[in-house]
Amino acid sequence: MWWIYALLSAFFAALTAILAKVGIKGVDTDLATAIRTCVILILAWGFAAFKGSLPGITTFSKQNWIFLILSGLATGLSWIFYFKALQLGKVSQVAPVDKLSVAIAILLSVIFLGEPLTIKTGIAALLIIGGTFVLIL
Repeated sequence: MWWIYALLSAFFAALTAILAKVGIKGVDTDLATAIRTCVILILAWGFAAFKGSLPGITTFSKQNWIFLILSGLATGLSWIFYFKALQLGKVSQVAPVDKLSVAIAILLSVIFLGEPLTIKTGIAALLIIGGTFVLIL
């Protein structure tokens, strides 16, 4: 079932690139990111409220808070740089290079989470890295 959500994520990420490219034309990308973030904020809190998840916030540990805040900071920086890249480059170049994050996530998961690096995963990461360099050069 996880792969269905992953495919939906990939679809909406691709749609994000197309919609953002049109939406940022002629405007400041940091302001555009701020507007987009407000929409995401409303959507995320709406989902949590609809599912009845809000009372669960009291069960978060200090570690949960720290790492969710750090994750939010990383996401915000990612979006700020992504929008600037989209404004300056083509979606067909920026979006695939952005997906280098997949290979980086694989590497970081091995280093920091102790996840195993299988041959299949290693080859996939190398192909992603190779494809990224083909696009850049």
